Amino acid sequence: MTYPSYGNYVREPVIKVPGDGRAHQGAEVWAELDRAARSRGDRPLIVVDCYPGVDLADLSKAIERYLPAYGIVDVEQEAALPIAQIDAKIAANLTDDRVFGVLGHQTVGDFYDPDALRRLRTEVVARTTPVVLIGWGALLAGAEDAVVVLADMPRWEIQQRQRRGAPNWRCDNGGEDNLRKIKRGYFVEWRAADRHKKHRLFDAMDYLLDTTRLADDAVLITRESFRAALTATVSGPFRLVPFFDPGVWGGRWMSEVVGLPPSDTNYAWCFDGVPEEESLLLDVGGTIVEIPALDLVLQRPRELLGERTFARFGAEFPIRFDFLDTMDGGNLSLQVHPLTDYIQETFGIPYTQDESYYLLDAEPDAKVYLGVRDDVDPAEMMAALRRAEAGAEPFEAEKYVNVFDVAKHDHVLIPAGTVHCSGRNSMVLEISATPYIFTFKMWDWGRLGLDGRPRPVHLDHAERNIQWDRRTDWVRENLVNQVQPTAVGDGWVEERTGLHELEFIEVRRTRFTGPVEHDTGGTVQVLNLVEGPEAVIESPTGAFEPYLVHYAETFIVPAAVGRFVIRPNEPGQSLATVKAYVRGTESFPSV
Repeated sequence: MTYPSYGNYVREPVIKVPGDGRAHQGAEVWAELDRAARSRGDRPLIVVDCYPGVDLADLSKAIERYLPAYGIVDVEQEAALPIAQIDAKIAANLTDDRVFGVLGHQTVGDFYDPDALRRLRTEVVARTTPVVLIGWGALLAGAEDAVVVLADMPRWEIQQRQRRGAPNWRCDNGGEDNLRKIKRGYFVEWRAADRHKKHRLFDAMDYLLDTTRLADDAVLITRESFRAALTATVSGPFRLVPFFDPGVWGGRWMSEVVGLPPSDTNYAWCFDGVPEEESLLLDVGGTIVEIPALDLVLQRPRELLGERTFARFGAEFPIRFDFLDTMDGGNLSLQVHPLTDYIQETFGIPYTQDESYYLLDAEPDAKVYLGVRDDVDPAEMMAALRRAEAGAEPFEAEKYVNVFDVAKHDHVLIPAGTVHCSGRNSMVLEISATPYIFTFKMWDWGRLGLDGRPRPVHLDHAERNIQWDRRTDWVRENLVNQVQPTAVGDGWVEERTGLHELEFIEVRRTRFTGPVEHDTGGTVQVLNLVEGPEAVIESPTGAFEPYLVHYAETFIVPAAVGRFVIRPNEPGQSLATVKAYVRGTESFPSV
């Protein structure tokens, strides 16, 4: 089958930062920091506070090379608690499970010896020579006259490094199971690091250092450029930097449509609309700087999310768009997501992973597994799953689970507690809530993961969350293609395609051949161009520059934007978008 590739999907979208700011790169980074530190007195002090995952050895080598007059103090080495004590502190958060822990509420200060920090602060104040403090939490040992640098890194970059053997913070676990590394980050390290940035570093920092590259080639921007970039980003539509990942069930749709480089394993996922994981690429004076998109959420939540969504979720981005590609691949794992009450009580997460499958494309034999059959006995089904987990016999999924034919532009709704998975030969745009690791796998078709190990199955969790009353008729009448026309205009029609009333996300599909006016209604909106080659987003008041998006690209329209218009880039084009937002947070009905 030939897929609808226009050859124009942009894998590295860039946000132009207005103004006369400039970025420093390579040797200029260290010259600029030296200049700034010496301008504050005759005892220069630089504090480089690093997100956990930054390579301190690499950072130290660059400082030794470019700032030979400075002594380097590794605050982690001097004052962090022994890893055995840290492990004891967070043992209840990590649990024995490969995947799931309990959300931690630690701060970076909890991992340091307070007496050692006081000693360091005293020594820093009494310094007589230039000093650089480095490490996660270095600000805790700093002084008021320091030049403060946030050495930042997106979570996805951290995960890539861990796959290549990097350990967790201060751990000797480079060769450990990557799922356990992610768990430690997700439930403890990243949470504490984000609190440190949000409550201390963002206000204290003078510069931001892009550490997605080696320190010899790192890029530095001022606090003013960083803030200007965030302001520019929430002033109009924007895209995150998507990333693509192989998987055991991966397909070939993304490779052809997006133009991905060859891979030994088919691409399975694309994360294009997940700020917690992805980056923003900023053009600062002609130099590209990469920062975590989560910085925008933490620093500009009201402008980005809107007052109502921020009041409901805090500084978290509650909507997630991603791709699941099974074209000429395999079925996803049969799975279920936790109910809200269960995820709160068991894992400390405030809301669950309600989701849906929007069929961006599909082969004629594409199917989705959804809900249990009318004749299913729960005890019998769970016994069959446990026999399959033990390797005694394969699980006969179609004996217990409904199977529905699906086609391009179908929308399947999956409130938490519903047994489900996408079958092979489909290209799913998954529109869901954000908690992204909370999938209880029940059956994985006898496969091993790419690491050669069985993929984790969680039947005990699954059994406590399956809603057994979601049977054939109920599923067909409530979860499959619940399309309702909502509005029509000159050259356009809008339909509500979901989500289910138990889910908090509203989705509207708009088919159009001419301009269509939208309004954020005071809440963030996430959209994808699901039909047609390209569209232009414009401000009816000229508040932002026209923004071009291409087929299959996800883009975010911040709440602060208000009114915007989407039109075909060329006359005669027939296009369609899907738009998601938090239901009940808009200030008036969507157009």
